[in-house]
Amino acid sequence: MQSQTETTGNERSAVCAMRLLGVMVALFFSLTSPGPASADDAPKPAAKPLAQAAPQAVPGFWDPRRRPERPDLSRITVIRFLTETDYPPFDFTGPDGNPAGFNVDFARAICEEIKVPCTIQMRRFETLVDAINTNKGDAIIASMAVTPALRTKLDFTDPYYRVAARFVSRRDNVTAEVRPESVSGKKIGVIGGTAHEAYLKSFFTDAVIVPYPNDDALRTALRRGEIDMIFGDAIALGFWIAGTDSGECCGFSGGPFVESRYFGEGIGIGVRRGNDILRQALNWAMFRVWEKGRFTDLWLRYFSVSPF
Repeated sequence: MQSQTETTGNERSAVCAMRLLGVMVALFFSLTSPGPASADDAPKPAAKPLAQAAPQAVPGFWDPRRRPERPDLSRITVIRFLTETDYPPFDFTGPDGNPAGFNVDFARAICEEIKVPCTIQMRRFETLVDAINTNKGDAIIASMAVTPALRTKLDFTDPYYRVAARFVSRRDNVTAEVRPESVSGKKIGVIGGTAHEAYLKSFFTDAVIVPYPNDDALRTALRRGEIDMIFGDAIALGFWIAGTDSGECCGFSGGPFVESRYFGEGIGIGVRRGNDILRQALNWAMFRVWEKGRFTDLWLRYFSVSPF
């Protein structure tokens, strides 16, 4: 994925890099510090989650030791959520013509916690920010990556997931860990001009980095054995691995990389600037949804291969 802004799908792909084993999940807060890059801070996969048996890793950024206080919800009588039209599995039109997807179900769970009715309207992604700021909605839940530019136009909740990058190898070469020294001299494919390529050039300096113009060319090269592995957006790669186009050729090697300097601050719900009442209510409700295990249930419903 390339980086996302309020106006273009291409930008979503880079921070969402388009545009996480168990019910207790890894707390990635320590990875978001933007300290200087050095040999000591060379790339490490995201921290291992708190161990509990589960089919796959589930994202979560809520610290059970930091329970948010229940805000005053009396002034919230309805929440008008806006989402985008076509970004499966997060947002799409269901068979009945109504909004569907992970974001839609998460919004409904939030409204159940706050105990208010909510509406969910689908709009083109590039119109969402203006729609909120002209009072055509109250909150954007559309896998919108938090960026400095967007913070000048919207306020955001805490992140409810983050964009991760991962390595993919052919199944006979899948490894449990990928570190710079373990891939010295290996050919790693990547989409040219992306944050993923910049990350490899910064940290995997002894690997042979091979840029490709698009996903099809990159994945074909891996299937043919022209390269040893690829590095890219974990969500897109997870769906490719699980889908028929991969021919069951490949699997994830190592764990997720989530450094915010390259892969963004995370995905939050956007509200009008200054709307602290709604923002705090959403933060409280998201914690409750996660605490009760409903977030985990939703994630496992939509992701057959975990990106994390």
